[in-house]
Amino acid sequence: MRILHVGKYYAPERGGIERYTQALAEWCAARGDAVAALVHQRPGTWRSRHELVGTIDVRRVGCLAAPVYTPLSPMFPFELARALHDFRPDLLHLHLPNPSCFAALASPAARRLPWIVHWHADVPPDSPDWRLRNAYRVYRPFEQTVLARAAVIVATSHPYLEASAALRPWRAKTIVVPLGIAPCPTHAVPRTGLWRADSKLRLLAVGRLSRYKGLDVLIQAIARVADAALLLVGRGECERELRARIAAQHLESRVTMTGELDDDALESAYAAADAFVLPSLDRGEAFGLVLLEAMRARLPVIASAIPGSGVGEVVSDGETGTLVPPGDAAALAAAIERFRDPALRARLAAAGFERWQRMYTLDRSAHTIHTLYEDVLSRAGY
Repeated sequence: MRILHVGKYYAPERGGIERYTQALAEWCAARGDAVAALVHQRPGTWRSRHELVGTIDVRRVGCLAAPVYTPLSPMFPFELARALHDFRPDLLHLHLPNPSCFAALASPAARRLPWIVHWHADVPPDSPDWRLRNAYRVYRPFEQTVLARAAVIVATSHPYLEASAALRPWRAKTIVVPLGIAPCPTHAVPRTGLWRADSKLRLLAVGRLSRYKGLDVLIQAIARVADAALLLVGRGECERELRARIAAQHLESRVTMTGELDDDALESAYAAADAFVLPSLDRGEAFGLVLLEAMRARLPVIASAIPGSGVGEVVSDGETGTLVPPGDAAALAAAIERFRDPALRARLAAAGFERWQRMYTLDRSAHTIHTLYEDVLSRAGY
């Protein structure tokens, strides 16, 4: 098969969608498929670039900026036409939300192909950001047209599908395929020096430093728990605000912000931590691929019980981790206090590792997607 992914970004850009897209593309390529990805450059990088990343044909389109998480790439329709002509895919795998995918609607060559739409998250119509609310009024008709055109829609969890108003008209052709991750290629060496030496409880949080991640709530919780230290990995628009909060709470000795880490350093951080925390506030956290990374690393998890999110499906409360109400610093602090118990952490960690192996491996997820490719192409007469 010849598969063209259309998404926002691709490795080395980091993020759950980007990491999964790369893993899926490489999984298919390793089994003999030809795979390409049409994505954006980093915002502010105007020139397009065409390169091989491993065995994947990656075409990065110049991007002027990315207001409200939306890459602006005027050349995207032209680069889509070029990719369709040069690569000649059998199908398109569109990763939403991403307005650039709408270029396929205006392309006769794209419309002749079957589309699989991967629904990673809703655009929240009730977002506190007025820019996002107003943009969605324009975005929604095109979103719904793409969904109508799709041969199959892939959602990442049952709770997210049930709660999604955008997917409600299309549930009959929507299939739930959880994300998955592969085993670590090498054995990670723990790096305890990332935390203060006298820390009794080493906590790890990984992700984009965005408002919906609830990291300000996590900092409030850390201030309530003596001898707990936090390693915060990632970059984002809230970095300056979070540093100011850390200073205001006099937590500089207990909260370390590393920025982004490379894969080896990140795996070492997972290996050295005592527990993982995902304090996200709303359905902007649709799944939480980092939860799988923590479970794979045999870390117990504290996460937010977000209604309509896949987080509560990934983390089994009381079995593989603890779920707390989103935005509740006191409840989060109480959960961290309970994780002082090494026996509790060991029991949750072992169950989480087993759950990842049973339900959330890359092989399981990618094999299901690959079967969808075959079914869609068969129905299209290929």
